[in-house]
Amino acid sequence: MTMRIDERATDFSEIDRFDGGVGWIAHPDERMQRASHALAVDGEVWVLDPVDAEGLDDLLAEFGEVAGVVVMLDRHKRDAAAVANRHDVPVYLPGFFEGVSEEIDAPTVRFGPKLADTGLEAAVVKDSRFWQEVALYDPDRRTLVVPESVGAAEYFLAGRERLGVHPMLRPVPPTAQLGGFTPDRVLVGHGEGVVTDASRALQDALSGARRRTPQLYAGNLRLFLPF
Repeated sequence: MTMRIDERATDFSEIDRFDGGVGWIAHPDERMQRASHALAVDGEVWVLDPVDAEGLDDLLAEFGEVAGVVVMLDRHKRDAAAVANRHDVPVYLPGFFEGVSEEIDAPTVRFGPKLADTGLEAAVVKDSRFWQEVALYDPDRRTLVVPESVGAAEYFLAGRERLGVHPMLRPVPPTAQLGGFTPDRVLVGHGEGVVTDASRALQDALSGARRRTPQLYAGNLRLFLPF
């Protein structure tokens, strides 16, 4: 199982479909399980942290015309420029991001507490020299999108967790930033989202992060190291 595949995918695995959007994993066999999403707002589509794939435009067209591409984590530039340029739209970046726009070969637009005029609410999850991340919340559909601080790929999860805090953040989980949300679904940047009993899964991930850290680290040691 590979860690990362950078060439454009020839196919993708669809995930997280609901009436307001869809997700996909462009390289289903990679260990990082990089997931991307598209949210539909008023007949327009907003593409979040995309990894490009052949046939992607047909999937997006089911939900409307692409209005913009959003980078939600400073490390998730991924294929944002390629998708944006193909649809002749800008790449949207949180206003506090530094050192990201220079690495994106496409026009960029900054946004603040809300993403353009979509009504999608932006919550700062991390703002440091080494980690800049924003979550997006759709209050109408109670959909929360978190690109990195929580995830559902195997290396995020300890025990019976359906959603887990990032291994590096478990000692100090983002409870203040994410604990106030009560979503119907949580979509993540790594792995398939949680679409049933999502609020409970999120609260369990945050409240149990520290306690289950040794279990997660032991599991990841077995996962990543050959024996």
